[in-house]
Formats: sequence, structure tokens, C-alpha cells
Amino acid sequence: MQLDDPNSPFGRRRAGLLLHLTSLPSRHGIGDLGASAHAFCEFLAKTGQGLWQMLPTQPIGPGNSPYSASSAFANEPLLIDLVDLADRGWLSSADLKAPANLAKGDVDFAAVRAFKQPRLEKAFEGFRAKGGPRTKAFRKYCEREAAWLEPWCAFSGGEPELHAFLQYAFDLQWRALRKRAKQLGVQLIGDLPIFVTLNSADVFARPELFRLDKQGKPEVVSGCPPDGFNPSGQRWGHPHYRWAVHKREKYAWWLSRFERQLELFDGLRVDHFIGFHHAWEVPGRASTAKNGKWGKSHGRAILEELVGRFGAAPLIAEDLGSVSPAVIRLRDDYDLPGMKVLQFAFYGEDSEHLPHRAPERSVVYSGTHDNDTTQGWWKSLKAAEKKRCLAYTGGSAGTVHEDLIRLAWTSPARTAIAPVQDLLGLPRSARFNRPGTASGNWKWRLAPGALGATQARWLGQLTAVSAR
Repeated sequence: MQLDDPNSPFGRRRAGLLLHLTSLPSRHGIGDLGASAHAFCEFLAKTGQGLWQMLPTQPIGPGNSPYSASSAFANEPLLIDLVDLADRGWLSSADLKAPANLAKGDVDFAAVRAFKQPRLEKAFEGFRAKGGPRTKAFRKYCEREAAWLEPWCAFSGGEPELHAFLQYAFDLQWRALRKRAKQLGVQLIGDLPIFVTLNSADVFARPELFRLDKQGKPEVVSGCPPDGFNPSGQRWGHPHYRWAVHKREKYAWWLSRFERQLELFDGLRVDHFIGFHHAWEVPGRASTAKNGKWGKSHGRAILEELVGRFGAAPLIAEDLGSVSPAVIRLRDDYDLPGMKVLQFAFYGEDSEHLPHRAPERSVVYSGTHDNDTTQGWWKSLKAAEKKRCLAYTGGSAGTVHEDLIRLAWTSPARTAIAPVQDLLGLPRSARFNRPGTASGNWKWRLAPGALGATQARWLGQLTAVSAR
């Protein structure tokens, strides 16, 4: 269904880049919704890219992971641009002066919070002094978003109006970015994690939707089974859903969640799509995921309700990992594009990830946020795998990052995406996430001015000749 709609992000031949908002340059220590986000949209448009894919924008949780959000509906206040708040008269120019160490290098989340949180609170005081809470726009926003905003404010503690203001400020800046992207012909692709954390506004407001014991602790938690990379599996720790309650409510919470994200984004990647068929259930008290088991999920019923409300929803199924025929059937029954990752393509003679095997209804990546950079991946390959890769690409070790992007762009897939780190040919130190590790992730940040004329020219030419 999606392939017949040219207005869908995945409805015709397009390409784009993967870069999370936190990874944008900023003098305030973390990428935000300000000038650098608008500049990145302009770079995408200049090079013929139609898509900007980012990670979840919800409030970040343990380990600073965007996949362990404390709300499935609210957004992260640290992504608010302070310059815009000053332009609105809620901060002074002096408030924008930041320590020099915040301008460059990786994100230091503790330092960013120490700098930005007091200024966000001061902006609220400025907003209140100017009568902001009494304005029609703010009241209308709070009324429209009350279903999730009120539980979020109650969960967050302190002054509820402060937390409502921060979500309102995010919304104002997001709408400006979305408008600019649309003007430039760029569509925004978000990411919807299948689980939420135990310490979240969602569990706080609706504990009956989750499998908790009488003490409020998870009976079982999320994870994935042991494999060649993790002999003990991965214990993610999110509570599982009490599906009988969701079914009784006709999956209203899920529909609201999708609706919220599809208001913010033009399309969504559904993280851990396997979990829509079955999910690995780890005993709540277990220290590893080794002794878990597969439990059935209600993904088909959710998708059926979703189609009933939205028609052909613009979703990508993250169908990586232990994919069964039933998962593939679920994906295909709803015409969802799956994912092909070129870094997985050269470990065997006829991998399903080889670009010539990519279906038209798929999204081909050089790598994802969970992969090493392509240059880092290359150094980890054995000699036979390197030989196989070079025989396929016709390239060289020095240009392997460009070669994989070229393979993705010239593949039969309707959609091709590459992380910005691969466009720049960055080494392993620029890797964004190492699955199964609890710390040291999500920190990498794009250096100011790194995306220049050389990258724009190369990417623009490739995009043009590959008809994207």
C-alpha cells in the first residue's frame, strides 16, 4: 500500500541520512532544535536527500539512552534551543554564554544538564512574567495534549506548570523545524521503541497496562536471547505488557502512542519489530537474559487497529535479529518495508543483506546507530570477508564507507539511508551505541563545519545518478 503513495516517505525512490538531534553541533553542549537543526535540513535539501532519520526524542532515561525514555509521549527538554527562548524574551543574552568546553567534543550529559536546566527554569519564569500561562496558545496546547501532559507533569514532580511549559517550548521549536523541513522537501523519520521503562510516566499513570506484581515490580522484563555476540543474552529491563487489558481497551494506549508520534514525524521506524510477534521474557529477578522464554505479543491486533484509524501508516519494520517466518508474514501482511544492513552482507556467500537482493519495499542502510562506523567495521573483518566485500564493491579499503553508501543508493530498495558518520568516513571512536553495554553510549557529536562542500558535492552527485 505504501509503495503506491508518492507522498509517503517510503512511497518513491528516496535517500536520506541518519543523525540524532543530540549529535548536532551546538555551543550549549548538546544538539538541539535551533540553528544547526535547520542548517542540517538545508544540507539535506542541497544534496537531494528527502529524509532525515533520527532516534526517539522522548525524555532520555538510564544511561542517557533515547530507547529508555521516561515517557512515550513527552519530549526531552534538553533538546530545547536556548537561543530561541532568548529571542522570545524569556532569557537574556547573558544566559546564552556557556563554558567553552561545551562547544566541541562529545556530549557530556551531566555538564549539559548542569548548564541548561537552570536556564530552562529561568525561561519559565520569564514566560510566566510575561503572562505566558494565560495566553490562548498555551492554554490551547495544554488542553489538546492533556491526556499525556497531565500524567507527565504529575510524574515529573515539582511545579506542574514548569513541565507543561517545557513541553510547550519544545512543541513551538519542533513545529518551526518541521515547517522548514517541509519547505525544503525533507521528511522527518522518527523511531518508536516497543517498550517503556519501569520508571516512566506511562507506568506511573497506567500500571494496570503492565505485568507488575503487588509491589509494583516487573514479573518479567524485556531482553533478547543468547547469541554469538552475547552468550548470556541482553537484559534490557523494561516491563512487559499485560495484553489482556490492552485488548479489552481496543489497544487505545498504543493507538494514542502512534498518533502522537505521527503528529511529530512523517514516518516511523518501529524498533524491535520482532516484539510485535513475540518478545523475550526474562524473569524479573534474573541478572541475565539467559533463562528467558518467548512470549506472544498482540502486534497483529495493534496493526489492524492502526490501519483502521490511519490507513497505510508510514512505518519501517526493524526486522533484525531472530526473525522467524511469522515475523516476516506480519511485516508483509501490512506492506511494511523491512531493513537491510550492508555491514551484515559479507559474512557469507549469499547474504539476504546483499544490496542486489533488497526488495523494492525495503530500507537499505550502510549501518545503523547500533553498528560500528563502516570504517571501524572494516577493521574488524577477517581477510576473507574483506576480500568478499572488495570483490563486490570494486572499491578499496580507504573508500569502503563511500562504497557501501553507493551500494545502498544504487540498490533496488525504495529507501536508502546512511549514518552521517559513514558519509564522513569516521573511525570507530565515532560509534554511537554498543548494544549490550550500559554506559559510554549516545555521546558522539558532529564537529562544527564537518559537513562541507566536498561531502555535499559527492553525495549530491550520487543521489542524482541513482535517481533518488
